[in-house]
Amino acid sequence: MANLQFDLVSPERRLASVEASEVQIPGSDGDMTAMADHAPTITTLRPGVLRVTHGGGSDEYVVFGGFAEITADSVSVLAEQALPKSEVTQEIYDRMVEEAKEAYGKAKEVFKNEPGPVDDAAKLLSDMVAIGGHIGLDPKQSNFG
Repeated sequence: MANLQFDLVSPERRLASVEASEVQIPGSDGDMTAMADHAPTITTLRPGVLRVTHGGGSDEYVVFGGFAEITADSVSVLAEQALPKSEVTQEIYDRMVEEAKEAYGKAKEVFKNEPGPVDDAAKLLSDMVAIGGHIGLDPKQSNFG
């Protein structure tokens, strides 16, 4: 089976550079799996879990924003923020959810009759809560308040 080069970079550090058989990407318009000979694509990322499968198994990263560029032989992800799943503690996750909740509250305040930005902020908060469930952390969010 053909492989592709996978690179994941955040502003803080390079998180991965491996030869992979597939990369599952949380795209803004829907999740996608990139494999060798994929059609060239650029997609923005939504908060979610990115999974890369390689010869040594698979690794998961929690990503927040950014974009992915897919070519026939590579996937490059430039994330606004990214951490290996194993580094996302309850404390870090709680802080991220709180930031998303604050952004949602601010959007409701600033954009009173403009649903687009408020909907975007609500979607961000929803995605953040979903990440917690996926990686086994407690979102502590019964509603969007």
